[in-house]
Amino acid sequence: MSSVMKSVTSRTADPLMIDGIEYQSRLLVGTGKYRDMEETRLAVETSGAEIITVAIRRTNIGQNADEPSLLDVLPPDRYTYLPNTAGCYSADDAIRTCRLARELLGGHSLVKLEVLGDEKTLFPDISQTLDAAETLIADGFRVMVYTNDDPIVAKRLEDMGCVAVMPLAAPIGSGLGIRNPYNIRTIVENAGVPILVDAGVGCASDSAIAMELGCDGVLMNTAIAGASNPVLMASAMKKAIEAGRESFLAGRIPRKRFASASSPVDGTFF
Repeated sequence: MSSVMKSVTSRTADPLMIDGIEYQSRLLVGTGKYRDMEETRLAVETSGAEIITVAIRRTNIGQNADEPSLLDVLPPDRYTYLPNTAGCYSADDAIRTCRLARELLGGHSLVKLEVLGDEKTLFPDISQTLDAAETLIADGFRVMVYTNDDPIVAKRLEDMGCVAVMPLAAPIGSGLGIRNPYNIRTIVENAGVPILVDAGVGCASDSAIAMELGCDGVLMNTAIAGASNPVLMASAMKKAIEAGRESFLAGRIPRKRFASASSPVDGTFF
């Protein structure tokens, strides 16, 4: 088999596994903040994402029969819907929102849990997140959880039974990129479930860095929806995720303080 064929095979045989299901794309995208449903559809299609997040409190997926529904432009037989609890500031609110999503989506159990601490930073309230996760898992939900970049908290959420842990790179919507790569790397190294960076990505290079740190994927919304050209940014993010993953698998060279010749000098004729 040629080296080119081996490269292609390695990519297609490197799926993202979440809750026992294989996904070819490691980019997960949100569906909010776009100008209209058509832009949402085009950006999501261009991104190549197979998992899309839906803010149940802000998006119509059947709650309002007389309004346009996201289900019409992004059919659930083509995408895995990931209902999220955006806008929830207590465990009780998050639990109610997940149960509403399960009802609207015919028993769907995979959810993204986020319980926010305050409106200014949108940092997670960890104690409320832990309480909500415990209840939801006991209730049969498969929980992907938004958290801070604390390796201890991340491991505790995994041990509770969350199917994926999603530490922030920076505050939601900030576009600051990965502020603490060392914590993210530590979380990845200690994990037995998928680790996906969630929040803070601003451009394609941020996504590539997350993947080069060993993350299993990246979830984003504002970085694409808030771009001047969301569809073009979706394309850039797709490529960055793929490049970052290949770079991680290839294994980077060690960092050194001084130069190292590209060609060996031993045996050189003078």
